Amino acid sequence: MDVKLNDRAYAHARRLIANGGFVLDERDDWSEHRPTAEIENKFIQEHEMAAYQRWYLGIDDEQDEDTKGRYKFPYGDFTKVHRCGVLAAESRAGQYKYEDIEVAVAHLHGMLDHAR
Repeated sequence: MDVKLNDRAYAHARRLIANGGFVLDERDDWSEHRPTAEIENKFIQEHEMAAYQRWYLGIDDEQDEDTKGRYKFPYGDFTKVHRCGVLAAESRAGQYKYEDIEVAVAHLHGMLDHAR
């Protein structure tokens, strides 16, 4: 699996944080704040895949463009960036050695810490 940074999602997350569109929640909150598959499907139905992919920092080039499986490392709930989602993405990117994603997520983490 070759996962690379989704530049569009990274720019979207930076804009949201810069404009106050974030939640400073705790690391363990992601399981409760992460969108369910049902919420993801509804979002895609209402906004299409181009809007969906802006909420995922990784793209798996081996997956079909029009599938949810192509997009990895979610960071928000389709309205705001969640600190817990950024922390989860940072941890996973480091675990799997996706350096470009790891650097981008560390930057988002720093932006959120600065906002505190």
